[in-house]
Amino acid sequence: MARAGLTADRVTLAAAELADEVGLDQVTMSQVARRLGVKDASLYTHVRGLDDLRGRIALLAADEKTIRIAEATAGLSGQDALVAFADAWRAYAAAHPGRYMATQLPLKIDPELAANAPGPRRAVELTYGMLRGYGLAEPDLTDAVRLLRSTFHGFVALEAAGGFAHERSPQDSWVRALDALHTALTHWPAPREAREGDPT
Repeated sequence: MARAGLTADRVTLAAAELADEVGLDQVTMSQVARRLGVKDASLYTHVRGLDDLRGRIALLAADEKTIRIAEATAGLSGQDALVAFADAWRAYAAAHPGRYMATQLPLKIDPELAANAPGPRRAVELTYGMLRGYGLAEPDLTDAVRLLRSTFHGFVALEAAGGFAHERSPQDSWVRALDALHTALTHWPAPREAREGDPT
């Protein structure tokens, strides 16, 4: 018998908690059903299958991560905003590794759910808003977003995998990386074609 009060949100949260414990790729419908104390078939009343469930985890995580970043960066600008943004990103990845990974993979997400989810849209707004504080405009904004995402995700993924075995503290390297990003954003280079066409 299905547990009373079972909903798509409860199924998603149980799956997200499981993903944090065992890894997103290890989550199965059967494991989620056992966690909730129901039969596997009961889950399909609320989610369509594993792909749908992983997409829901990604949207949940995007909402949670965006809320943390918004709270951390409220009222800040420039380097202070960049550091707060990055620290909130890293903290969420460390606290919720399975959920975080769902936000970094090309998962199949129901278009209707995605259209109504505020997290991804708010994440874009926060990121672009912070970068506009550095005076950037398109296409530099998109390039800068990709630089930040590559740096943040690369660092937290290597850190989670134990990839920083050097005696220097990862925290010290993180601080310096953010200093370097701030410098790069403050002195953003002109497009290569503009430099090559400059007679000076």
